[in-house]
Amino acid sequence: MIKLTDAMHDADFVLVDGEMFETEYLRVPDEYTVVDDVVLEARRGEDEIAFTRGDVDGAESLGDGVYRLKSGALLRFLTGATVH
Repeated sequence: MIKLTDAMHDADFVLVDGEMFETEYLRVPDEYTVVDDVVLEARRGEDEIAFTRGDVDGAESLGDGVYRLKSGALLRFLTGATVH
């Protein structure tokens, strides 16, 4: 199974509870990030969401790239396809 931090890397989009958001800021948590540091900001039209390291720490992998946060929110990170 892929760890959440690996799934976050270079994600263009994040599916949050079935709603698609475009990532605007993404910082894969490392040893320098603290609980209150924002690691993800995303937007869908006028709607904005943000998650801190505390929000994503301990996320449970449900398979197929879906992760459940402690809050119960379901996340899935997606990368846009490039056609050559």
